[in-house]
Amino acid sequence: MASSQDAWYLSLLGLAEHFRTSNPPSIKSCIQCLQAVFNFKPPPRVEARTHLQLGNILLTYTKNADLARTHLERAWQLSQTIITFDDVKFEAASVLAELYEQQQQSGLSQSILRKAIELSQHHVYWHCRLIFQLAQIHSSEKDLNAAGGLLAVGADYSQISNANYTRVLFLLSRCMLLLIDKKFPEASPLLNSVGHQVENWQGNPHQKEYLKVYFLILQVCHYLVSGQVKSVKPCLKQLQQSIQSIMAPSWPSDDVVVGSNVGDMFIWMPKEHLFILVYLVSVVHSMQSGYMDKAQKYTDKALVQIENLKLIENKPILSVFQLILLEHIVMCRLVMGHRVMALSEISQACQLCRQQPKLYQSHRAQLHVLLGLYAMSMDCTDAAQNQLIAALNATQEQELVTFANLNLAIVYIRARKDTELATLMERVNPESLPSFSHSIRAAAYYVQGLQAFYGARYHEAKRYLRETLKMANAEDLNRLTSCSLVLLGHIFLSLGNHRESMNMVTPAMQLASKIPDVHVQIWATAILKDLHRICADHARENEAFQMHRSFSTQILNDQFQSTQRSEHTPLLQWIDGPLPILPNTSPASSSQSMR
Repeated sequence: MASSQDAWYLSLLGLAEHFRTSNPPSIKSCIQCLQAVFNFKPPPRVEARTHLQLGNILLTYTKNADLARTHLERAWQLSQTIITFDDVKFEAASVLAELYEQQQQSGLSQSILRKAIELSQHHVYWHCRLIFQLAQIHSSEKDLNAAGGLLAVGADYSQISNANYTRVLFLLSRCMLLLIDKKFPEASPLLNSVGHQVENWQGNPHQKEYLKVYFLILQVCHYLVSGQVKSVKPCLKQLQQSIQSIMAPSWPSDDVVVGSNVGDMFIWMPKEHLFILVYLVSVVHSMQSGYMDKAQKYTDKALVQIENLKLIENKPILSVFQLILLEHIVMCRLVMGHRVMALSEISQACQLCRQQPKLYQSHRAQLHVLLGLYAMSMDCTDAAQNQLIAALNATQEQELVTFANLNLAIVYIRARKDTELATLMERVNPESLPSFSHSIRAAAYYVQGLQAFYGARYHEAKRYLRETLKMANAEDLNRLTSCSLVLLGHIFLSLGNHRESMNMVTPAMQLASKIPDVHVQIWATAILKDLHRICADHARENEAFQMHRSFSTQILNDQFQSTQRSEHTPLLQWIDGPLPILPNTSPASSSQSMR
């Protein structure tokens, strides 16, 4: 029979839980009850658990992180002295490490996790969870070798512990790090090996489907990073079918999916987040393929999903998804000639980064690239140059550096800045490009062709552009194909070969209208107008003239409206320091309705 003192603190714990779970919850009363427990000198187990409860509640419902930290540190300290008190001990370590990480005290976070991992070797669930957590910290700090090493240890430990599902999760996570680190020669065989394991999985069918989605997302990303947008189509289709299965009403909750094996109680991410991630990779694929309308439709749907989830629980990963979606849709808008909307979405991206300093640190270079592309589309040459150079100064990520350099080369070519261009062209030489991407290499040939065209070296330009076309056609890079065709059409016009010019410009125009790419359409109609005039076909000349005038009017009106927006000047002038504080402006309205 419990003593009267025991009855007091047990009653207080019950009352605290009542206040926490009441509707609406009374968190202040809950915290007061839990704090009162300490007045009754409870046993160490109760004291440690109460400190953990207080720490969790303060973190969840208040902004008093320092007091939460004090309680969590006490829970961790006390629980280490108690035998067989694993759940409290390791939860305290995990939550405390997460808090240290949020307070940018990574050293403390790593230290406590290493200690907890050492103590948890007899407890499969916590040992694996803590390894995942420490690997995540190393990964966020770009120490991918340390993170990969931990994941390999986790895979071996899971195998020994017969946690086969978790072993595959560790292996897939290791593949993901190798892809991020661009270690494709190591990633490919491991990814293929894990793919066979997933395909031959004999366990829980729901777990198999989760593993399959994780594997397919990595496979799709591998293709997209490599610029192989045609080769990726079968995998992407499979992925879209799998996510539909997982999102079906008949699919069980995530808690049911993980099953009863204590070592296998993990998921990579909730199905609602997976759903958005599949939308995101579909956006990237549509954009790289040159289907801007499709990318826009996927983006609209994904952003609605994100807003709905944020109302329930605003997880940091949702802002990451939102930012990447905005970055891609901005590029689509610029291709389509919708600069007003692009500027509004760049402003939204800046707002997200201002709210979350970590996002700003990881995406600052991307913001400068977007502003550089926007400035290019607005013919603001100096601003474009400054933004792209700012991007190069803010990152060492090889693909982003190459992408920024290619666009900077176009700026220099158009502005006839031959001295600056001469020093840059070697860095974008397609023969020695430090990039694994098929599409980036194809784009580098296009830039070489553009430079040769501006230098009136037409035969050299044709040679480069034919290489671009060969690579673009191999992987259905439609926008690169249309740009190359219209430039070849311009070259043949300059050489007086009107038939060949027409043979290039006509398909360029057709392709550009499908994308739709308003800039190629303006260029193509200008050439068609000249060709029809030379051929004395006045009806078609007038038709091309009317189309050219329509596209030009559309682009000029949009350009004027962009310059009138309050974000235009402060964003183009921002090349250093914190993000500019932008005035509250209403988002640009979209002409596209969601289906």
